[in-house]
Amino acid sequence: MSAHPTLASVIRSEWIKFRSVRSSIMGVAITFVLTIGIGALITASIRTHWTSHPEAHIGFDPVTTSLGGTLFAQFAVGVIGALFVTSEYSSGSIRATLAATPRRVEVAAAKLAVLVVSLLLVSEVAVFVTFLMGQAIYSGVVPTASLSNPTVLRAVLFGGLYLTLLGVVGMALGWLLRQSAACISVFTSVILVLPIVTFLLPSSWQNAIGRFEPSTLGQSMESVAPPAHAFSAGAALLVLTLYAAVLMVAAATALTRRDA
Repeated sequence: MSAHPTLASVIRSEWIKFRSVRSSIMGVAITFVLTIGIGALITASIRTHWTSHPEAHIGFDPVTTSLGGTLFAQFAVGVIGALFVTSEYSSGSIRATLAATPRRVEVAAAKLAVLVVSLLLVSEVAVFVTFLMGQAIYSGVVPTASLSNPTVLRAVLFGGLYLTLLGVVGMALGWLLRQSAACISVFTSVILVLPIVTFLLPSSWQNAIGRFEPSTLGQSMESVAPPAHAFSAGAALLVLTLYAAVLMVAAATALTRRDA
């Protein structure tokens, strides 16, 4: 009887899959383009209109605005996480993957490790580049921020963590739903539609519910000063990490109990 593959060998196999799948490479490229490109467009627009809109100077945050591209990149990382799982279900290769690794939890753990390391590296590089680019664009006209300020450094670092954790949420949905379209629909609804629905509620409900929404958690994490009625940056990180962890536990449980 052949020995079970080690976790290290499973991770190596999943890494080969990740870098070989076109959707992963395209997703990473799109994440870079959206984070840096949209961030540059936002900061350039603010610089252009800075003197003509003095009302925008009140409460201005040069960090949050320079990281504005993450509002769009969050959808890309969610899709990367989801497709890393659902592409195997759609092709049928998941059966071979699970047959080669009978301990199904190890498959989920290996995919998670590959996704987290890959997205964390990509996201942190992207947010630091867009932050530095944004401050360079602002320089001389718009107030700027420096990474020598610990609060600013925290906000930029948390921007990369925010994108990474959303990728984990997308992966968990992939395991739970096993269909790309369903995963993308649910992910988009949570990130985009839920805040709209919350906005239609009474203000007291908005404040109570809105602070738990992933998009609001992201704003807190990427801000020097969190929005009113929102969690602090550290608390927001803990809440979002809890979301990702609970969903991944549910995903691993479903994987071990359901047929491929």
